[in-house]
Amino acid sequence: MATVMTRVADKEQLAAWARAAQRGDREAFGALCEHYARQVLAIGLRRLGNYGEAQELCQDVFVQALQKLDQLRAPEAFGGWLRAIAKRMAINRATRRGPGVATDPSTLDAVHGDEPTPLCRLLAIERRAHVRGGLAQLRALDRRTLEAFYVDGRSLQEMSGDFQAPLGTIKRRLHVARKRLARAVDALMAV
Repeated sequence: MATVMTRVADKEQLAAWARAAQRGDREAFGALCEHYARQVLAIGLRRLGNYGEAQELCQDVFVQALQKLDQLRAPEAFGGWLRAIAKRMAINRATRRGPGVATDPSTLDAVHGDEPTPLCRLLAIERRAHVRGGLAQLRALDRRTLEAFYVDGRSLQEMSGDFQAPLGTIKRRLHVARKRLARAVDALMAV
């Protein structure tokens, strides 16, 4: 009995929000959007089969509903009216989109080429700046150890001779210097 009363109260609340939205109450329309968002999204997913497109459809449906709200004759029927808009717009979107075409990855690679995107280039520049900043914060021995191995391309054996230290010591220095650099770079990135 209580659930029947709750459903009746919910329907009355929804109708009250629809009437208020028709009078221009944006908060009431927002409440309707929150209430029906999952249903509209489900219609979009069922018709379009793509979550991203279903989300876009959901937004478009609510914009359309807001623009056509004055055409709603029975505020009690807002849910059915909204679902009809969602179904019609989903069908239109699926028709305009046409069938999906599978593309071979090698074709995409040929179009894109080996040239990095502007975003990739920008991120690489930023990473290099962080590494240089981190190197500048290290002690001289740590910096020289990392530069010898990574920049100059020296082998561990060569570094052992250059630094006049046993191979195990060079390995330990390299390990410790990498950890210190990682902490320095993390600190720079956090700023």
